[in-house]
Amino acid sequence: MNDMSLMNLQSEMTTVSAAAIEALAAQQRGPVLDAHHPSYDGVRGIWNAMIDRKPALIVQCAGAADVIHAVQFARDNRLLVSVRGGGHNIAGNAVCNGGLMIDLSPMKSVRVDAKAKRVWVEPGASLADVDKETQAFGLALPTGINSTTGIAGLTLGGGFGWITRKFGLTIDNLVAADVVMADGQMVRASATENPDLFWALRGGGGNFGIVTCFEFKLHELGPQVMSGLVVHPFDDAKTVLAQYRDALEAAPDELTCWAVMRQAPPLPFLPPEWHGRNVVILAMCYCGDLAAGEKATAGLRAIGRPIADVVAPHLFAGWQQAFDPLLTPGARNYWKSLDFIELSDATIDLLTDAIRALPGPECEIFIGHVGGAAGRVPAEATAFPQRNSHFVMNVHARWRDPAMDKACIAWARGIFEAGKPHAAPTAYVNFMPGDESDRVETAYGGNYCRLAEIKRRYDPENLFRMNQNVRPAH
Repeated sequence: MNDMSLMNLQSEMTTVSAAAIEALAAQQRGPVLDAHHPSYDGVRGIWNAMIDRKPALIVQCAGAADVIHAVQFARDNRLLVSVRGGGHNIAGNAVCNGGLMIDLSPMKSVRVDAKAKRVWVEPGASLADVDKETQAFGLALPTGINSTTGIAGLTLGGGFGWITRKFGLTIDNLVAADVVMADGQMVRASATENPDLFWALRGGGGNFGIVTCFEFKLHELGPQVMSGLVVHPFDDAKTVLAQYRDALEAAPDELTCWAVMRQAPPLPFLPPEWHGRNVVILAMCYCGDLAAGEKATAGLRAIGRPIADVVAPHLFAGWQQAFDPLLTPGARNYWKSLDFIELSDATIDLLTDAIRALPGPECEIFIGHVGGAAGRVPAEATAFPQRNSHFVMNVHARWRDPAMDKACIAWARGIFEAGKPHAAPTAYVNFMPGDESDRVETAYGGNYCRLAEIKRRYDPENLFRMNQNVRPAH
């Protein structure tokens, strides 16, 4: 390689010598790529097709030593750094323009100790990778609802999905983490080792270092769960959502039900005349005894006059992948999200009005049902602050044609503005797009000042800034 110009922490270009780059490459087990490498475009591409950034260098890490060397190289040259795990984050922070991209995606190891009910996971693993290994032993980790999501970003932002109400957030099951810090040193974070760092990692995002291994506790589950979809005509949306809300008031922790509003995809169990028409979908999962699940889901399944009901025993690993076909990479995506303590009539009204104005066939709104065990953790126990939110709304604008950018983004922003008076002040940082940096402090609520102080101690120069950034306290 020749001398190269890279973006530095002052947003200026700085020259890094060929000798320094060659020395870095010689240290690495994984390759170091520039824009001329045949793998470059494939590696820099991520889930959200709206993100088209070009790092000057990409370090593909094969192990923790590669991460250490890459961070030391970035620190020594004061380079702008982005960190890629699964590349699924909506804001696109995995990729920077002109700087150094540290790519963790080759690090996919998942190792289970069935007797101890523990799993050790490298940061390039997907949720599907984790499920495949853990379910082989009848064990599970609470994660998200799209199995192609990376475990690292999901965990660092909180992590919730189908079994969160029973077993807590992903971070509530984190036992320890190996972390490469901004000074290039590796430390272990747990309840007894660097406990302040451990607190910050549980919800504080990638602000504090690069995790090279997560250790989680696991729970007995599967291989089957009672799960599936109940699809309703959109004309019944207000009644369905109101009864959905009421039915969940007494829901056991084992039961989770999410509501999705969108145009019906061509699902094989839906009559063809419903394909492409607006529908309300209740997606439910009971993570316990199947007979008990049949009883627990009965109230939700009795709502309204459904078009289809396909709730039945399914393999848990399969249910975890049920929404993957609707969330494949390659589309343009823009999200807006709000937390709700309750799903008020006014909120239901604005959601149903928004669906009547869908700008495209892949756009949707979903309401994630949380609470339960996750809601019984004190807000100050981890960096993740929104423990009182019973519902999380994600306005998911998704489209293919760049000509639709303006309309789809405006639709999502309009719903967000209309919903704010009814919402809690917090936010799920994993759902925040790249234009919400002014919302970060509010999103963390009373935990922000502590996060900023920990950031000052561990990353005073804000090397790890390509994230929902917590700036170091002064």
